[in-house]
Amino acid sequence: MIDNFTCFYVEKDAAGKVTRGVCSLPFDALGADEVLVRVEYSSLNYKDALAAGGHPGVVRTLPHVPGIDAAGIVEASTNPRFLPGQSVVITGNDLGAGHWGGWSQFVRIPADWIVPLPAGLSLKETMILGTAGFTAAQCVQALITNGIAPDAGEVVVTGATGGVGSLAVKLLAQLGYQVVAVTGKSQLASTLQSWGAKQVIGRDEVLNATTKPLLSARWAAAVDTVGGQTLTTIVRQLRDYGVVAACGLVGGTELSLSVHPFLLRGVILAGIASAALPYDRRLRIWEQLAGPWRMSDLNLLATEVSLSELEEKIQQILRGEIVGRTIVKI
Repeated sequence: MIDNFTCFYVEKDAAGKVTRGVCSLPFDALGADEVLVRVEYSSLNYKDALAAGGHPGVVRTLPHVPGIDAAGIVEASTNPRFLPGQSVVITGNDLGAGHWGGWSQFVRIPADWIVPLPAGLSLKETMILGTAGFTAAQCVQALITNGIAPDAGEVVVTGATGGVGSLAVKLLAQLGYQVVAVTGKSQLASTLQSWGAKQVIGRDEVLNATTKPLLSARWAAAVDTVGGQTLTTIVRQLRDYGVVAACGLVGGTELSLSVHPFLLRGVILAGIASAALPYDRRLRIWEQLAGPWRMSDLNLLATEVSLSELEEKIQQILRGEIVGRTIVKI
């Protein structure tokens, strides 16, 4: 019988200060949801770093265990859909936000949050993908659904060295798209090209603070992980019937736009809400990532750390210093 488990724990001390670190907790702290999973891998996302700081926009209550991604083996289940010994993946829903997350030896969660491990992917590979890859795949699907074919022209990807951006670059390139990667890290241009980018440009080329309703048409489509003025600029730079999949807000939450790009160029702004994606669509995305969209050499995008090494990586991702994906071996 298991009495305790190890996790990365965030709490407030008596003075109201947020503290965090690896600790051992009694097993009954996990609650009473349907499925108990022994976690093999999790990952580090920007949202996790905010949760680790007790950010009220992410974490409703403290104490808390971050980790919006988890992959592991079912230990026990009261739901017949999942049996002990089965390999599973959990991303999105409320994991790591309102519900204790994957930076833990065990999670206990509702069955509806769980996807069986897709054939063709290992548990480790699903966490290299994680919410970031899942979101990137949704972005690509949004472009395809709205008529953007590989021969449509240049597709610009912002935040291209980050988790979502790096996987979007790699997936789009693998599918034959002409990818233009945007980064503030010019020293990583060769890395981005090795992931499949045809061209690497600086942030200034997608930052135009003028109030012009339209800018010179340049992009057939875009995957924007930044938001704010960057997204405002890209919408105005899209060519006729261009599509931008928007999935990030690190650059700001406000858009200053007229209706001109939508009425004169037929532009589509597609919002990507990966956490709330319905179960059947969630399954299809994972099947795509494990099948026709399976990306080669995923390990080249990933750095593996332990729970005890997370503190340094949290600081790095908040400073914008992480390249690619960071996965957590539990």
